[in-house]
Amino acid sequence: MEVKIPNHVAIILDGNGRWATEKGKKRKEGHYAGYKNLKKLSIYALKKGIKYLSVYAFSTENFNRSEEEVNYLMDLFISCFKKDTNFFNKRNVKVVFSGRKKPLRKDILDAMKEISATTKNNTGGVFNICLNYGGQAEIVDASKNIVKDVKNGKLDLNTLDEKTFYKYLYNNLPPIDFMIRTSGELRISNFMLYELSYAELYFPETYFPDFNEKEFDKALIEYTKRDRRFGKIKNAK
Repeated sequence: MEVKIPNHVAIILDGNGRWATEKGKKRKEGHYAGYKNLKKLSIYALKKGIKYLSVYAFSTENFNRSEEEVNYLMDLFISCFKKDTNFFNKRNVKVVFSGRKKPLRKDILDAMKEISATTKNNTGGVFNICLNYGGQAEIVDASKNIVKDVKNGKLDLNTLDEKTFYKYLYNNLPPIDFMIRTSGELRISNFMLYELSYAELYFPETYFPDFNEKEFDKALIEYTKRDRRFGKIKNAK
């Protein structure tokens, strides 16, 4: 069977904490294990021919977690972004971020800016990290920017359509073809709501730290079996 390679894959990185708890480890150890896996998996996915990979790293709602866990995650993001800037740059990967800047700390924003600037001209695939991200917030923020452009004469409201709306999202990326949420949870949790309109969804029970290259290949086989009709009747000519 020839495996179909989706253009844009999105992954909700779920189960890091439970992975750690079941192994008698601290939750932060699960988050670190998740990042190490993500680093390898992102390169593997892009080398398979996927052009865009979006991952749900930290939601706007995640700030409701304990202060200790939030601070650990923020520190982890900073250290990993700084440490791995050259890693992604040498592999020709363009790193971008989706999400609101507030209330992220300045040192986090600086680290995000550095890795984005260093990799901005790379052509080996786009790695979109959704950090302090919410799907509803993205649509609201896009709508506000549309209103500004209409008022400033930069946009004729009559020309606004579904395709144009993408240009006002955090990043102008193509629609998602395939969305994976690890850990067995059957929710999309406010993730890329506009972009997921016609995506195929896949919910493996594997916790993300164990969602390795083999598990990703299994996901692609499942995607290959799907019949994407985009509202059309099956077998209609």
